[in-house]
Parts: sequence; C-alpha cells; structure tokens
Amino acid sequence: MKKLVKKLTLAAGLTAAASMGSAQTQGVTDTEVIIGSVNDLSGPFAAVGVPATKGANMYFDKVNAAGGVHGRMIKFVTEDHGYQMPRAMQGYNKLLNRDKVFAMMQSLGTPMNMAGFKLLDPKGIPNVAPLTAARQMLQEPMRNKFTSFSSYVDQARVGVKYLAAEFGGKNVCSMYLPNDFGKEILEGTKMGAEEVGIAFVAETTHKPDESDFVGSLSKLKEAGCEIVSVGVPVRQAITIAGTAKKMGLTDMKFLGTSASFLTVVAKVPGGVTEGFYAAASWQDLWARASDPAPAAFIAEYKEVTGENPVGFSMLGYSAAMQLVKALEAAGPDLTHDSFIAGMESLDYMDELVANHIDYGPDDHQGANSVYVSVVKDGNWMKVHEE
Repeated sequence: MKKLVKKLTLAAGLTAAASMGSAQTQGVTDTEVIIGSVNDLSGPFAAVGVPATKGANMYFDKVNAAGGVHGRMIKFVTEDHGYQMPRAMQGYNKLLNRDKVFAMMQSLGTPMNMAGFKLLDPKGIPNVAPLTAARQMLQEPMRNKFTSFSSYVDQARVGVKYLAAEFGGKNVCSMYLPNDFGKEILEGTKMGAEEVGIAFVAETTHKPDESDFVGSLSKLKEAGCEIVSVGVPVRQAITIAGTAKKMGLTDMKFLGTSASFLTVVAKVPGGVTEGFYAAASWQDLWARASDPAPAAFIAEYKEVTGENPVGFSMLGYSAAMQLVKALEAAGPDLTHDSFIAGMESLDYMDELVANHIDYGPDDHQGANSVYVSVVKDGNWMKVHEE
C-alpha cells in the first residue's frame, strides 16, 4: 500500500509540475494554445496573405474538430497590417501583450518581421513559417526562428543562373522595392550574375503603390537588360510584365521569386504574364492537381470554402500542419523549450508542397531545394530545380 501511495503521489507531482510549466508559458492553458499572425489582408500583398490565412484556418479547424493537440484547442488570431509598418507594430503589440500568444506563424513582410523580432526575442516567442523568404528571418538569436523554405537570395541566384544558361543572356538588371525584401532579391540577382560571369548593368527602385513603369523599363532597355529580376508586390509584377509586352520588350526575361509565384500571376487574362519566370521552394498546386495530396487538398478546400484554392492557400495549410506536428512532438507539457525541441525534431516529406522539410538544432530552414517555373498557356510549368 505504501508503494502504491508513493507511486500515486509521484505521478500527481509530475502531472502538477507539467501543468505548472505550461501555466507559466504565455499563451498556453490546459485547454488552449494561442497562435498569432500579423499579415496583409488588405494591402499590396493581400493576394498572398488572404489565401494563406484561409488555408491555415482550415487546417486548424480540422485539428480542433478532432480534439486539438494533447487536449488543447488551437486559437489562431490574425491582425491585418495592410503592408504598413505602424499597423504591423500595433498588431504585434496587441498579439503579444493583450492576446498573450504562444507563438507567431506566417507573419507577412520582411521589414515587418524584422521589426517584430525586437518584441518577440526578449520573450523567446517562436516565429514559424513567416511569409517572407528573407535570410534575416534566421538572424541571431536564431533559436526561436524557423523558416520553411529557401531564401530570396538563393531563389534569385538560381533563377538568374538558369535564365543565363537557357537563353544566353549577358546583361542582368533588377526592379525592386528599396526595403529589406527588395534588397535581398537584388543581392541574389547580383550573386547569380557573378557566378556565371555575366554583368549586372542597371537597377530601378519602386514604391509599393507605384503603377507606371514605362520610364523604368525604358531605362533598362537603354542599358541592354536581358534578364530582369523583380522584387515588387504582386500587382506590380503583373503590370511590369504587361507594360514590357506593350513596349515590345519581348527579349527581356522577367524573373520573380516566391513572392511572385502565385496562381493569380499565371491566370491573368490575355496572356499578359506569359513567359514570366519565378523561383520558389515549392511546386505549383494546379500543375500537380491530379497527384493524391494536391487533389485531396483541392477537394477539401472547395468543400470548406466554396472556392478554388491557390498556391498560398496551400502554403497556409502546410504551415499550420507543420506547427501542429511540432506541438504534437512537444508533448503535453507545452513550453517554448519543448516546442522548439519539437520543431527541431521534424523530418518529413511534405507531399502537398512537394519538398522535403527537416530541421535540427543548427538548421532552422526547412527546405533547401529551389524550383524555377514559367507561365505557359496560363499555368505554371516547372522547368528547373536545384
């Protein structure tokens, strides 16, 4: 009897200790874990943020309907910043200090995430699968930061090298926002040109709401640009491609990164974006619509939302799945330490995005492969991988 009492007492003590550990962690109770996001739901990158948020909510709703993770429901709170820094900081302050989030997931924007780190890092709040591929997403302290895919630098570098080899281009240029997002694409463009021994000859900078690119494209034409990387919002990338066609600049090859790798870019009526390239770490959803995982996702998304999914719907769903995997691996005693250990233990093939995801204590970037795709007949077609 004494042994039994000792065992029961020990078990009760361990359970109490586990509950105490979770109770002391922001955003965690016995029945709930709160995840936050600052995203663009109304601004120049809403074509990314809106479908990504819908995809994430759909996955979390499914998990919650099945009982949550270790008995905890997932509460996902998203604040809209419209790609404006003051609104982003308001969102971060609300999520961290009023909602008391446990972790952040798929927050959008390089400058917004970097500013947010100043609030996240002192509290040790994990930042998972941000909707930016900037290398700064893994800046020190790296411990609480996890990205899903390759960086803008690597995407631009691989894309430039491919286009130079495929078409023999000798002069490379860039059109970009003069912020951390655009400068990463500029850097990768220059690196790619240097690696294959061709010249970077010109660049133009732009505002997020700019709509007239005739002057900039005329400048690039005079410079002899043959390969042009674009680090601008979605609508601007489409406008640049269309303006170039109207100006007869058919010899220019335009290259976007994951920020331009959207279904809506390929589907612009009239072939406006035909021949536009993008480099990213996932493969197009609709190009693989008959494969098992994409087909199941498309059917599920249509049933839940009544809409057709797009590429970033898939990424939101995939990011939520990754976070749930880490919560499961963290165990019932959920703390930031156990969650980070859970993230670092992940190693799986994500059949939905068609890339291998793995992390480790010294590796917080999930996938490394880069795929180059081109718009052909209104659809994305993969042409290269590295």
